[in-house]
Amino acid sequence: MIRWEFHPFVELTPGQLYEILALRESVFVVEQRCPYLDADGRDAHAWHLMGRDETGRLIAYLRIVRPGHRFPEPSIGRVVTSPQTRGCGIGRVLMAEGITRCEAVWPGRGIRISAQAHLAPFYRSLGFATIGDEYLEDNIPHVEMLKGPA
Repeated sequence: MIRWEFHPFVELTPGQLYEILALRESVFVVEQRCPYLDADGRDAHAWHLMGRDETGRLIAYLRIVRPGHRFPEPSIGRVVTSPQTRGCGIGRVLMAEGITRCEAVWPGRGIRISAQAHLAPFYRSLGFATIGDEYLEDNIPHVEMLKGPA
């Protein structure tokens, strides 16, 4: 059972922010061996979705950047699950919850993502379509994807 928390940046506690940054860095910087600037200035313009297990440990996270701060549409990004919980379908549950929250806050809007290219089939299974060509972001192949309004 996952307990969800959903907050705009200004409502995050220092402890929550620390947990978020630690999870993101442990996967995106350390595990993926990709040094990049995680503090990209978009967190302050985002809602933050955190999934916790029964012990309260952060096991899943994504952020939804408000329309106009990266793309014209709201944008889901920094999608991450803890390494200990992979292979259990939590990523799909996380994205489904993120899409639901995004559609509730910005009804009638599409959702745009910048997805790692190897994950495009996963995002397609959630209703996203690839738009444009593959490009490098932080030296990792990415594709832009769009999910039309619900």
